[in-house]
Amino acid sequence: MEPIIEMNGVSKIFRDKKAVNQLSFQIPQGSITAILGPNGAGKTTAISMLLGLLEPTEGSVRLFGQAPKERAVRQKTGAMLQDISVLDRLKVQEVLELVRSYYPNPLELTELARLAGLASGDMNRYADKLSGGQKRSLGFALALAGNPELIFLDEPTVGLDIKARRQFWNNVRQLSKQGKTILFTTHYLQEADDIADRILLFSQGSLIADGTPEEIKARIVGRSISFIAEDDGPRLRARLLELEPVIDCYDRDGRIHLTTNDTDDALAALFTSGLPRVSNIQIEQGRLEEAFEQLTNPQETELM
Repeated sequence: MEPIIEMNGVSKIFRDKKAVNQLSFQIPQGSITAILGPNGAGKTTAISMLLGLLEPTEGSVRLFGQAPKERAVRQKTGAMLQDISVLDRLKVQEVLELVRSYYPNPLELTELARLAGLASGDMNRYADKLSGGQKRSLGFALALAGNPELIFLDEPTVGLDIKARRQFWNNVRQLSKQGKTILFTTHYLQEADDIADRILLFSQGSLIADGTPEEIKARIVGRSISFIAEDDGPRLRARLLELEPVIDCYDRDGRIHLTTNDTDDALAALFTSGLPRVSNIQIEQGRLEEAFEQLTNPQETELM
C-alpha cells in the first residue's frame, strides 16, 4: 500500500541556516503520528513543506503520491494551525458553511459541530467573539470541514480545559478508526505518549528518533522502580541512595521512586540490604519526558 505521507532526503535552508536536514520517513494510512521536539527543532518547517506552504531546498515531499500543492491533494487534506483568522461579522455556522462549500464531499454540519464540541449557541455566535478554547474548537471544525483523509493538527489542545482535551482526543481516535491519517505536534508530552501510534522526534533540524512511545522510552538510560515503604522518612531515603545500583531517589504521587540503570540489581539490593518492608512494587521503563530530555540534549546523547 502506498504511504499517505512520504519525505525523501528533505532539507530546507534559509539563507545560511539549515532548518531541516535530510528528513526521510513514510506514514501509512490510518495512523496517529506525533512530531515532537524542542523549539527550533524544525517541526513547523517540516509541516509547512508537507502542506505545500514551503518548497524544500532539496529532496521530495509527496502526499497521496503527489506534490502537496496539487488540487486533488488539498481536497483530501485538512489542517488545524495554531492561529486562525476568520472574516469579520460572520457567525460560526456561516464560516463553516462557507468552507464546506469549497469541497466536493464535505462533512455534514451537525457532525462537524459534534466532533468539534460546538454547541448550538456557539454556532450562532460571531466567530471573532469566541473565547480561546472556542476558537480552537472552530479551528478543529474547519480542519474537518472537507471530510479529509489526512489531518494536520498543530498544538491542537492549547487553551482547552481537561474535559474538552479528553473529548478532543477521543474524537481523534474515532477519526483514525475511520481510516483517516493524523499528524500532530504538541508540547504536552503525555498526550503524545497516550495518543500516538508513532513518534517522530526532531532535534536541530534532524530526525533523531522514530518509533512507538514505548520504543522511544526504551532508549533512555534510567529506569524507575517505585513502591510504598512501611517505615518512610529521611533516614530511609539516605539508605536507599547508598545502594550501589540506585542513581536517584524521589517522591511522586505518594510513592518512593528509585532511578537505576539496572532494575534487577536494584531490586536485589532492595531486598537484601535489611531495609524496611516495601510493597506494591512497580517497574517503569521511564517517562516520555525523560526520553525527550535525554535524546534532544546533545551532551546526553553523546553519553548514551
